[in-house]
Amino acid sequence: MDKIGLITRLSNSSRGNFFSTEIPKASKEDEKKIEELVGELESEGKIKLRECVKREYSVYLHGIIKYTSE
Repeated sequence: MDKIGLITRLSNSSRGNFFSTEIPKASKEDEKKIEELVGELESEGKIKLRECVKREYSVYLHGIIKYTSE
């Protein structure tokens, strides 16, 4: 998964500008990659993460997609 794939997944799982999605993971490396990508999207100002819950087989993300005209 890359940043574009993640932001597309978040956009598809959104209601208005709020998103809520559960991303399956196969290993700890997947979890770290998801956290890294979410961190990059937050630092770029594309999303605002409200909640990140690490579950046994997935990572649950909840937050806001920021729409800007750049």
